[in-house]
Amino acid sequence: MKQNETLWNTLPNHADLGELNIDDWGDDHLFSAYNTPLREDAFELSDVEKVAKIEGHFRAIMETLGLDLTDDSLNGTPHRVAKMYVKELFSGLNPANKPKATLFENKYKYNEMLVEKDISFYSNCEHHFVPIFGKAHVAYISSGKVIGLSKLNRIVQYFAKRPQVQERLTVQIAKELQQILQTEDVAIVMDAKHLCVASRGVQDDSSSTVTAFYGGKFQEDSTKSEFLKYLS
Repeated sequence: MKQNETLWNTLPNHADLGELNIDDWGDDHLFSAYNTPLREDAFELSDVEKVAKIEGHFRAIMETLGLDLTDDSLNGTPHRVAKMYVKELFSGLNPANKPKATLFENKYKYNEMLVEKDISFYSNCEHHFVPIFGKAHVAYISSGKVIGLSKLNRIVQYFAKRPQVQERLTVQIAKELQQILQTEDVAIVMDAKHLCVASRGVQDDSSSTVTAFYGGKFQEDSTKSEFLKYLS
């Protein structure tokens, strides 16, 4: 891959993707766009209305599976799942939940690389709606502005809290940080386990997936090597 070639430039064209069997999308880990696919009316319903609708749909799924929802243990499950989807697992779909990132002047004149590693994240595979979880490692070189460390965690978690594929998640975090920090000098490495691989399909519980994004100075071998050295 050329230094200035980004992840989404390597995707096959849409015509080729359209010819694939629907199962191949999930098992081959494909994604079709850098932005999360959302309908234009995605936010017309309130969270309360979404919870109510999802609760009804999930109740129907459980009943179709043959579960007895009059059982005390199962009766509240549709509501719990619906609330979890809207308020927790997929809360990153709503731009209103995006972290407010305040920039500060780099008064310390710290012009070296800043690395925050081992940021825990939990997401869900958009192909099977089962968990993706792992660690994100984030680095940037200040262009004159800095951001609070906790905001790096919150930005990772915001984009993770939506149906995702890891490649898109990596790029979305990187591009958001480049925009906020007003610099191209951003790097991301994500290392995660996918339950769509571990608990179904090939059922491989030992493998993990690593994705990376290198922008600006991080495309230079010396800077990239320094970043990766901190992760070892």
